[in-house]
Amino acid sequence: MPDQPEHQDKAAKSKTGAAFRTIGEVAEKLELPQHVLRFWEKKFHQIRPVKRNGGRRYYRVEDIALLSEIRTLLHDQGYTIKGVQKLLREGGLAKAVRARAQNEKALDKAPPAKAETKKATAADTRQIGMPFDLLNDMGSMKQALKSCLKELETIHADIVARQNR
Repeated sequence: MPDQPEHQDKAAKSKTGAAFRTIGEVAEKLELPQHVLRFWEKKFHQIRPVKRNGGRRYYRVEDIALLSEIRTLLHDQGYTIKGVQKLLREGGLAKAVRARAQNEKALDKAPPAKAETKKATAADTRQIGMPFDLLNDMGSMKQALKSCLKELETIHADIVARQNR
């Protein structure tokens, strides 16, 4: 009888792109411990794996895409949990997650003979999935708005000072 991890690894490779994944498979793919995924379910209500008898979790492609974006934001981009929650609330992450899910589905449908190309494309998908330019633009806009606000506050203070004369 083969080892349990080897058996799970073979089962994960033989699944179709749209197949549900167990928490162990998702944790391995995202390089995270399983308890982190359970914790994120509590912090991010958008993560809703299907739960079967005995509480076993099964994740859809969309769930995995969302978890992957959350992982990128928290671990690679330096966001806090509250920051990611705010992004999710404002819908700024929805398009990126949908794009990543579609790209992953497309990658899973790719012919197996092009395994090296698939790995390279998966790395590129990470760049496409998160709108880095959009985030940079938003940061620049925030700074510009802060500057405008300071100018308006100065003008307001001058107006109030003139009225009090």
